[in-house]
Amino acid sequence: MDEPLTILVAARDEEQVIAGTIASLRRSFPDAEVIVADDGSRDRTADAAERVGAIVLRLPRRGKGQALSAAERAAPPGRLLLCDADLSGDLTPLANGDGDLVVAAFAERVGGGFGIAKRVARDLIDLLGGVRTREPLSGQRSLSPSARAACFPLAAGFGCEVRMTIDAARSQLEIRELELPLRHRVTRRDVGGFVHRARQLRDVVYACGPQAVNYRGLRLPLVGWKVGLAGGPAAAAISALGLADDLWSGPERGFLGHLRSGRTTGVLKLLGIPAVGFLATRRLSGALLVGLGANAVNQLDTRPGRALKAYLVAAAVVDAPLGIAVLLLPYDLREMAMLGDAGSNALGGLLGLNSVKRFAGRGRWVAIGALAGLTLLGERTSIGAWIERTPTVSWLDRLGRA
Repeated sequence: MDEPLTILVAARDEEQVIAGTIASLRRSFPDAEVIVADDGSRDRTADAAERVGAIVLRLPRRGKGQALSAAERAAPPGRLLLCDADLSGDLTPLANGDGDLVVAAFAERVGGGFGIAKRVARDLIDLLGGVRTREPLSGQRSLSPSARAACFPLAAGFGCEVRMTIDAARSQLEIRELELPLRHRVTRRDVGGFVHRARQLRDVVYACGPQAVNYRGLRLPLVGWKVGLAGGPAAAAISALGLADDLWSGPERGFLGHLRSGRTTGVLKLLGIPAVGFLATRRLSGALLVGLGANAVNQLDTRPGRALKAYLVAAAVVDAPLGIAVLLLPYDLREMAMLGDAGSNALGGLLGLNSVKRFAGRGRWVAIGALAGLTLLGERTSIGAWIERTPTVSWLDRLGRA
């Protein structure tokens, strides 16, 4: 193959084995660049990899998918070879294999659990991608430039390989599995092994659900629908409208942009969310508070943790539920998940619903006026830019962010 090859290795706390893995890769592929994405290791993994000639990206801990995506952005154009940090064996046949996405299947299975995560992953790939696989979780993969373009950025965490296969299948690329005599560290049937496989199963399920790319180019699972599940029927309906916007929205932004475009998911929210508020409260003020509240929180959901922090402050005033927001905040701040419109709209809707309970008639209309003013301000200027250039507000906004 004429295209240049770059080898990507995601590693966390692999000081004991990473040097041997990199040395073997450099012997097999002397002309390839090896990039190690150190995913927040607590040991000297990065130093060990650098000593044997790898380029090392020292990253905060965010998970395998995000580590590999960061390494891919640092790689030159061309083919990619992905490799686990604890691998032993020759990957030359994999790199030279025919196909856009070539996946290594281990010739011999050693250790592991009961195969639940693998069966779920295999079934999800079959359901969503129409491809039957033997090794859906294998981290040893060769990608052509076409597969690279179709699959990156990867899904977060341990679900990255499963979503990679689905994305390649949906792009009608050629997918092959190649059996090779490879070995890696055994995960046993003990507490640590079962915890690892439980995380793997969770990440696989999230990777096959709604996804979005955030402002830094990271691909994250959209988990805002959990607000709808926890917030009651009205919040669930608002979350469903937001999820439709997450999945099928176009380039339109703001009220005016959606109104000019006509039939968009934004117009669906513009009409549907106040309707939910009216049905839930039987009041015009309720419809306006729910609709404007949903839009206000959505306007703030442009940086990790920003919308959830604003919600928690407002929730303390109107006595709105705190639990689900507290649970989601660490994942949002660390860029491990995103609210999306499903979450931000539902949170704003909860604020509106509880404002109806908390305030009397005059108080409600004061709140409506304030929210309407915020909406108009967001149409004319960037609220996020104002937050970032105001020192105290900016510090609070960045607090806790990874």
